[in-house]
Amino acid sequence: MCGIAGFLDLQRSTNEDALRAAVTSMARAVRHRGPDAEGTWVDPDAGVALGHRRLSIVDVSNAGAQPMRSRSGRYVLSYNGEIYNAQALGKQLERMGCRFRGHCDTEVLIEAIDAWGLESAIDRANGMFAFALWDRELQRLQLVRDRLGEKPLYYGWIGDIFVFGSELKALRGHPSFSAEVDRDAVALFLRVNCVPAPHSIFRGIWKLPPASILTIEPGRRSRDATPVTYWSVFEAYERRDPSGLNDEDATDRLEELLRDAIRMRMRSDVPLGAFLSGGIDSSTIVALMQDQSSQPVRTFTIGSTSAMFDEADQASAVSRHLDTRHTELLLTANDALGVIPKLPEIYDEPFADSSQIPTLLVSEIARRDVTVSLSGDGGDELFGGYDRYRWVPWAVNRSGRLPQRLRAAMAKGILAVPPGVWDSVARSVPASLRPRIPATKLAKLAAIMPLESPEAMYNQLAAHWPNPDSIVVDGHEPAVASRSPSPDDAHLAQWMMTLDTVTYLPDDILVKLDRATMSVSLESRVPLLDHRVVEFAAGLSPAVKFRHGRGKWILRCVLNRYVPKGLFERTKAGFGVPIGAWLRGPLRPWAEALLATDRLRRDGYLRPEPIRAIWEEHQSGRRNWEHRLWDVLMFQAWLETLAP
Repeated sequence: MCGIAGFLDLQRSTNEDALRAAVTSMARAVRHRGPDAEGTWVDPDAGVALGHRRLSIVDVSNAGAQPMRSRSGRYVLSYNGEIYNAQALGKQLERMGCRFRGHCDTEVLIEAIDAWGLESAIDRANGMFAFALWDRELQRLQLVRDRLGEKPLYYGWIGDIFVFGSELKALRGHPSFSAEVDRDAVALFLRVNCVPAPHSIFRGIWKLPPASILTIEPGRRSRDATPVTYWSVFEAYERRDPSGLNDEDATDRLEELLRDAIRMRMRSDVPLGAFLSGGIDSSTIVALMQDQSSQPVRTFTIGSTSAMFDEADQASAVSRHLDTRHTELLLTANDALGVIPKLPEIYDEPFADSSQIPTLLVSEIARRDVTVSLSGDGGDELFGGYDRYRWVPWAVNRSGRLPQRLRAAMAKGILAVPPGVWDSVARSVPASLRPRIPATKLAKLAAIMPLESPEAMYNQLAAHWPNPDSIVVDGHEPAVASRSPSPDDAHLAQWMMTLDTVTYLPDDILVKLDRATMSVSLESRVPLLDHRVVEFAAGLSPAVKFRHGRGKWILRCVLNRYVPKGLFERTKAGFGVPIGAWLRGPLRPWAEALLATDRLRRDGYLRPEPIRAIWEEHQSGRRNWEHRLWDVLMFQAWLETLAP
């Protein structure tokens, strides 16, 4: 795992020393992504400079040093990621006459590109990656990002200089960098608690979307170049076999794919472990790891002093059953206070998924013992783990039969009752008759009842601030281009899952994981996002994902072959923290300073009145506005720390 950076100066006006100094500055800004080695490659005649920071995982010798030139001399590569099937690809290339200096995947990738061409090479590659490829023959720069967006890549123009890097701080490391905060992106951030691709927090700076290639060719309208998609999970869904598999065959096939995906991701020349929450996803990963390991797998979890968010006991029970070497940390409010000042620097742009705190802390404890950790991310999106996959179809099929005015009136009545009242009513009902939907989720369900379309319902469930333009001064939320077919053409739950896979997963979940782990120089690997697993899941019948009122049925079947149901069939706490309570307690002074009316007005980005209103309502205990408040706090903290 590594950090990359570089630029292309169309004016070719910089000498070699200046090119090298600039790209070195950019690469050193992401040294945490690669603390083991540094490299640069420049060509003053072409105006190109590539930088690299290396975290040595496979072949820790100098044979893996980057930027790397192909044996033919045509290509130069600066690469971040892992190609898990590099050994198999290397053997194919050797049969074609290629001779390798070492056994690192970087060398396999660049020789594959030289032998087969870029598109064919990445089509054959199984991995996570973001890289820059300079073609010396065609004088062409190409940026490439992996299928699911596990590894990040930013780019943009500074005058006549095209810059790129693994994180925004790499671009900021260029001596000519200058950019203003994009108020429209701030509005997007407030809606979904992150800045979704292709946007970034800076105007004119972009994220390369997953499964995309961007080609910059000097003299060929380079500024108008747009990313080209080379793979699509929606296409995988459309290629599904309508006949399907029976339950047993489907479970066998999923287990086979997961075993192979995990086996490939266990290849490492440095210590390796796994995050274990005790839930379905991480328990499945660890079970299949341990079944293929001759030694106890190192596992890591984080508990909470809040019972609502504590999964430590569940993780420990799974660990004992599988006989892993387990480490756990109990998260306290003081731990959060220690982490919060680091968040703006780590996440590089506003990011407000509060589970970033435990993710960072579990990464820190894992890094003490291992350099690589496998994660269970992706299971919810692929196999139906989120409640919204059941709510929206229910709302469309049931409440949709009622007149819109009646649905709106019902929703208004539900929302008029404070959540605390609903909770009190539920507690007064015998357990056997108690409503299955808690008050907070009842409010979300009520919010989508009046809506007419599945798209509107999906967007409403994803929204934190439903009307962010009213919060951001001179901000206008940009329309996000649809990356999906109409939900009328697919099963509604599957449509939502696939949409989450190309939006929420790379924009939130994988950003959280990548920045947290790489901030401590820990490589994270996500077996469930092996593209073969993703394509298989996209083609599965909803009946093997949703059964008995729950999602992940087929994943539960795989796990049950290794772990008794009693150890994982429990109510999942979720990988979160009690931010709402902390904002009324130990975090209150910090938050009050950032949300002061004078400060908000002086900063000039957010209107104080609606923010102060929900802050006061939250402090009174009448409502829990933790998500909206955390969004604002993370923007304010970022603004204080990093904004130009």
